[in-house]
Amino acid sequence: MDYYRQTQLKDYNSLKTEAQAKIFCKPTTIEELRKCLSDYPDEKKLIIGGGCNLFFTKDFDGLVIYPHIKGLREISDDDDEDDDVFLEVNASENWDELVAYCVERGFVGLENLSLIPGTVGAAPIQNIGAYGAEVKDVIREVVAIDMETGKIVSFSNAECEFGYRDSIFKRTNKYLIVSVVIHLKRSFVYTPKYADLNKELEEIEEPTVEDVRNAVIRVRQRKLPDERVLPNAGSFFKNPYITKEAADKILLEYPTLPVFPYKDGLVKTSAAFLIDKAGYKGKRLGDVGTYPNQPLIIVNYGTTDGNDIVSFMKEVQGAVNDKFGIELEPEVRIY
Repeated sequence: MDYYRQTQLKDYNSLKTEAQAKIFCKPTTIEELRKCLSDYPDEKKLIIGGGCNLFFTKDFDGLVIYPHIKGLREISDDDDEDDDVFLEVNASENWDELVAYCVERGFVGLENLSLIPGTVGAAPIQNIGAYGAEVKDVIREVVAIDMETGKIVSFSNAECEFGYRDSIFKRTNKYLIVSVVIHLKRSFVYTPKYADLNKELEEIEEPTVEDVRNAVIRVRQRKLPDERVLPNAGSFFKNPYITKEAADKILLEYPTLPVFPYKDGLVKTSAAFLIDKAGYKGKRLGDVGTYPNQPLIIVNYGTTDGNDIVSFMKEVQGAVNDKFGIELEPEVRIY
């Protein structure tokens, strides 16, 4: 395995911002992963998968690790019932290719997460979710390397401490995910969860798992830009949790505000709705703007400077805060 100095990272983040990595490596085995950790124990470290949920505002003064470890296998369990399917998938596998693989074989559980860009290893870090589903719903185990000791460690679903777009892996830079074990089913009955998806499937009496995947793809392609054509990092902000009283106040002026019960007197609402009503749907300043079909997505029309994106982000946050008194939190990681 080779190490590269002052490597350009523009092609390793989907917002296409420029930055230099002090040291860069591309391990292809677990042994090489361990070696790069032991070769540079004192360097700051950043793991990049598909680069679809991060961008750079400056050079990275440390070691960037870009693993390329692929593989998938079906595993058995002594307590398995006939309906259960367990797959161990290595972290560098493409997420949507995994979803397609499962749907083609009638394995149920990932179909709502179709067409999400990125790698399998990134999925639990962010606890990716869409159309009423989250990856935590199907994860049985996450296998990682402790970057301080080089040892393999295993996390049960509970030990991953999953939250909304959150996990133990996102809150600490200690673990490098090498594989994920997912628990799927063979039987399927469509359960309505998400309005756009329900509408897409309304003419199908008994949707199959393939119908659901195809519907998700159609909805996403209508609403969301392809990062290969128009650079973006998907949903830029988290949907905020607010008090019921705050929601009721907004509902007086905007009765179509989406509100979903949460707990402890809080409700979840739509960041996209708030951005739209604050006047930032489809707004563009220079080479940065929100996508016209989905204001939750910030798109890059041509800048290579991540600071331009941060400036626009802050303007959107300020507009929403001024109008609604709500602070939007970025879902995207900023370096």
